[in-house]
Amino acid sequence: MDLMGRDFDHIRREHLRGVKVTEFAHLWWQAEQRGDALRAEDQVDWYLVGVLAACRWIANAWVPYNGPIDGRNGVMAKTPLTLKSAWVIEELIEEETPYAERLVGRWEWPGRPGYVEGVAATFAWMGRRSGVPPIQVEQAHAS
Repeated sequence: MDLMGRDFDHIRREHLRGVKVTEFAHLWWQAEQRGDALRAEDQVDWYLVGVLAACRWIANAWVPYNGPIDGRNGVMAKTPLTLKSAWVIEELIEEETPYAERLVGRWEWPGRPGYVEGVAATFAWMGRRSGVPPIQVEQAHAS
């Protein structure tokens, strides 16, 4: 998924308790780049897909379809585990985060090994101040 500046405009600072908007945006961008590279090689990393699902939802992202479906070109990102179609609000973050934490190690999304862990790690990093990004992030360099 190609990200543009406007994609980052919907990220609300108050939803990121443990990181700055710029840190979140940088991680999300790198995760999208890795996901695109894997798709180009017909590979899937379900942990990374979980990270992307959490990032897209937290960013209130529009997720495009590969082609039109029922006349639509995409959909608003859903909550990554309960699959609710809703804008991000504090109450939903507070529902989804502990739900993810409870599922880790107890339940695996069928056919998606690592997905739940990717979601939980992203929530822990951005909302629980764990200090540990869910994926390794290369530092941005000014030129």
